[in-house]
Amino acid sequence: MSEWQGRVGRSWADEWRRTDRSFGNLTDRLLGRASARPIAQALDIGCGAGELSLALARGHTNARITGLDISPELVAIAQERSAHLSNVRFLQADAASWKGSGTPAPNLIVSRHGVMFFADPQQAFSNLAKVAADDARLVFSCFRSRDDNPWAERIAGLLPVGMDQPGDPFAPGPFAFADRPYVEALLSDSGWLDISFEQVDFAYIAGAGEDPVADAAQFFQRIGPAARAAAQLSGDQREVFLGRLNRFLENQRDGSLVALPASAWIVTARPR
Repeated sequence: MSEWQGRVGRSWADEWRRTDRSFGNLTDRLLGRASARPIAQALDIGCGAGELSLALARGHTNARITGLDISPELVAIAQERSAHLSNVRFLQADAASWKGSGTPAPNLIVSRHGVMFFADPQQAFSNLAKVAADDARLVFSCFRSRDDNPWAERIAGLLPVGMDQPGDPFAPGPFAFADRPYVEALLSDSGWLDISFEQVDFAYIAGAGEDPVADAAQFFQRIGPAARAAAQLSGDQREVFLGRLNRFLENQRDGSLVALPASAWIVTARPR
């Protein structure tokens, strides 16, 4: 079973408010690119708790928006949030095998940081190219490299020695699509043309409120580059890690916010 249908999906479902907040500045840029042309049918891949789909539905009232995610917990939250909107729906489905459910082909396929978690990205993008309308656009965001997102490297580096071991850089995960040549080749081989990349630097809002450091520390224990490993810590190791994490976050605090400089790609393409 996919982690997104288990522990990871439950964690993201629990943290959807903070996750949406963290990506808020990027979401606005992504929506701008997605809305550059008229939208009739949109497909939101890895829609999570539905933030992007809901924004598209509110801004394009004559369009039909479908959000797909493999996590039942996230889909349930998205469905609850969309109860007041008649032009959006959310389905638990895998982008690698979804065939459209009898709906018109989407002329926009969009994703906010969802595609990097594909188990088989070539199969998924190939399938999406087949279900897309002839004039469709693909618009998605993904993190650039760890070097361009030093906060992620710093947080992972707070773990005990040996726990932050680098693995396959292209394995499913937040930085799987950081390498531009890799992504370009992947999309080209999967049936996409006119592939372009836009660098977007944004403030990743990890904590806010009266105690933004505590807010951010709670968030990063559930979501982020050290969350999986941190969940395995106990006793003194856990206390040391949390102390390091709090000191790092305190140094990033600016008043009522902990905002970390982040960098992403917005990638666009069209089906062959």
